[in-house]
Amino acid sequence: MGRRRSAPLNNLFAWVRRQSTKVKTFLAAALVFSAVLALKLLVKDHTQFFIVSEVIHFLGILVLIYKLTTQKTCSGLSLKSQELTAIFLAARLCCSYFMEGNIHTILDFSTLFATLWVIYMMRIKLKSTYIAELDSMPLYYMAVPSAILAILIHPYTHHARFARVLWAFAVYLESVSVLPQLRMIQNTKMIEPFTAHYVFALGVARFLGCAHWIIQVYDSAGKYLFLVGAGYIWLPMVLLAEIIQTFILADFCYYYVKSVVNGQLIVSLSSLV
Repeated sequence: MGRRRSAPLNNLFAWVRRQSTKVKTFLAAALVFSAVLALKLLVKDHTQFFIVSEVIHFLGILVLIYKLTTQKTCSGLSLKSQELTAIFLAARLCCSYFMEGNIHTILDFSTLFATLWVIYMMRIKLKSTYIAELDSMPLYYMAVPSAILAILIHPYTHHARFARVLWAFAVYLESVSVLPQLRMIQNTKMIEPFTAHYVFALGVARFLGCAHWIIQVYDSAGKYLFLVGAGYIWLPMVLLAEIIQTFILADFCYYYVKSVVNGQLIVSLSSLV
């Protein structure tokens, strides 16, 4: 029964794989446009996208905690991605505490605490199961360019310059923090279920954040990108960072959905970004 029900979707995936790169790009753009349009029409308060995005990220971390607690192994999980996540969350938490102090502060604190617990388990309790040689991407590949970009391009508000640079650093670093995890997946060509669920949650979370910016730009006829006081380059850079991270995760999400449709417990990858 299950195989017959999934046959149309399997045929659809097979048809997509046979298409040229241009056709695949067009189909992906059409799918994203349709999803953003649906969100715009169905959800009235688009500012809630960020809250939902942060909640989904937190739930993704809880999935990792469940994996580490029950299976007593961190194989397939990138410690460097978790450390980058902790760094940008700490930076964003500082900015949120001094600039806003709202629900985002609570969510960032919860996610940071959970991420630090994952790092502790990987570095101390389950160190013997961590495959360091496959987690090969240096942290400074992401951290240094993000810091330089933050110094050059950051918001212009009434807050202290350090806080504004820190905010920009968190935005830029978040957009590339998943790269070590994807490199590790690429090295193994295989990803076990709980890590796959976590990365897919990141993809959904980033899509919601990206959708918020796209809808805001559309509703303001582009004026939102150039708000007075925010800097003429800052908001376009934020949107670009959201789009980059969504694009980075899009290929993985494709394979994830494909594997789920096929009823596979382990996601098999032939290529990644």
